[in-house]
Amino acid sequence: MNSLDPRVKRLHLKADETEPVHTNSHLVTWEVFHQDKRGKQHVHAGVVHASSPEIALIMAKEAFGRRGKTANLWVVKTSDVFTFQSEDEDMFETTPEKTFRDPAYYKVRDRIEKFQKQ
Repeated sequence: MNSLDPRVKRLHLKADETEPVHTNSHLVTWEVFHQDKRGKQHVHAGVVHASSPEIALIMAKEAFGRRGKTANLWVVKTSDVFTFQSEDEDMFETTPEKTFRDPAYYKVRDRIEKFQKQ
């Protein structure tokens, strides 16, 4: 790929590794996950449309990497993301006797603030 764009040159793509993009081809949607600091978790940032994963990374960098600090970006084909159906949300409900598993059960913040005031 003979491009003058330094963002494309950094990927070290050879001409035979990329498929040519035709004007009538449909682009694939890619989910973008953003990491703002090494060691932190990646968070969903949005969606880009691209013909290949390499181009999706470039588009993700342009769309989401320039807004604040960025340590890393992931792109995943939207069709490769699996999820539960919204009708199955009842499987995530906790039974009343297991509220100790829910972090909201512990009301420690009030005690900490009361202690700090004293």
